[in-house]
Amino acid sequence: MSDGATRSSPADAVPPTVLVLGAVASVQMGASLAKSLFDEVGPGGTVLLRVLLAAVVLVAIWRPRIRGIERRDWVLVVAFGLSLAAMNFAFYSALERIPLGVAVTLEFVGPLGVAVVGSRRALDVLWVVMAAAGILLLADPFTGSGTDAGGAALALLAGAFWAAYIVLSARAGQAFSGGSGLTLAMVVASVVVLPFGIAQGGSDLLGAEVLLVGAGVAMLSSAIPYSLELEALRRLPAHVFGVLMSLEPGMAAVVGFVILGEVLGVREVAAIGLVVAASAGAARSAGAGRPPVVD
Repeated sequence: MSDGATRSSPADAVPPTVLVLGAVASVQMGASLAKSLFDEVGPGGTVLLRVLLAAVVLVAIWRPRIRGIERRDWVLVVAFGLSLAAMNFAFYSALERIPLGVAVTLEFVGPLGVAVVGSRRALDVLWVVMAAAGILLLADPFTGSGTDAGGAALALLAGAFWAAYIVLSARAGQAFSGGSGLTLAMVVASVVVLPFGIAQGGSDLLGAEVLLVGAGVAMLSSAIPYSLELEALRRLPAHVFGVLMSLEPGMAAVVGFVILGEVLGVREVAAIGLVVAASAGAARSAGAGRPPVVD
């Protein structure tokens, strides 16, 4: 073997599109598993388990250095951590009230907004209109028989924090080497959600079964998809990656049905289809996908 030979890994044999779809499926299976913890520790306790365990894993992997970080970078880390904490807490609180597919669809307005903001292309107006139509279908304000209003508002709030996460993630990637920025932000998020998690979960957070399921949520929602997305991004154009990630609401609906038994009506399915199409179109026309997300 020559010195210039490239070392291969098992992931190299897997098509990058399969890696992305695997990441999407993993995130949604993690969300469905998280929902099973709500009766015992509530959304707050579930978020605490997820971000705290993910932070422990990330610290062990990246071992970020604290000394020498400038004040402006600490401000960035804190803002990044706050967006992580708020995004996850709002999403899990929404998930307690509405189906997984609906929650992810409404939350996806955040990445869609980032994709089209600042654009002056007439075509991007179409994506916004399509997404708005999907949200109106879910809310159904004309008959009053739509999605739970509180759950929908929380999912949209999670989407707003997701948009902030995307912007801050890109800045942290420039300011810090490797995954150090994400790791420090995850530690900040753990501190932020700690009182809410303890208030809702209490001593149940220390139960062996709860900890085991929480570890599964952290792996499925963070470690596994993050790794798969990074590997896929090495071999996929960013806009193709973005289009594939836009399938997330549809995947959430499938996982919600198969694992949680959440049956959606024709109106909900049509709404999800509109948002998926809008997100895919916006990602493709923008020529960029969203960064890997620990949500």
